[in-house]
Amino acid sequence: MDPYPTERLYEEIAFVAYYFNWSRQEILELPHWERQRWCRNISQINEQKNEAGGSDTSLDPDHRVDDLPVANLEEMI
Repeated sequence: MDPYPTERLYEEIAFVAYYFNWSRQEILELPHWERQRWCRNISQINEQKNEAGGSDTSLDPDHRVDDLPVANLEEMI
């Protein structure tokens, strides 16, 4: 089994930290599959905002993940 690519891990950490304002430690404590799911969910949120005509594709950095609209949380876990 190949180890997870270090560059990819850094990309995921930066992506989740930027949008959810989570600490490095919080993100590293997530299982691999869950971290990838959060990355996909963030991308989906941004796509929905773009489709709605929003020019600002970033999430409010003051919001925590609990504040975000998630249509079906079961899909996340």
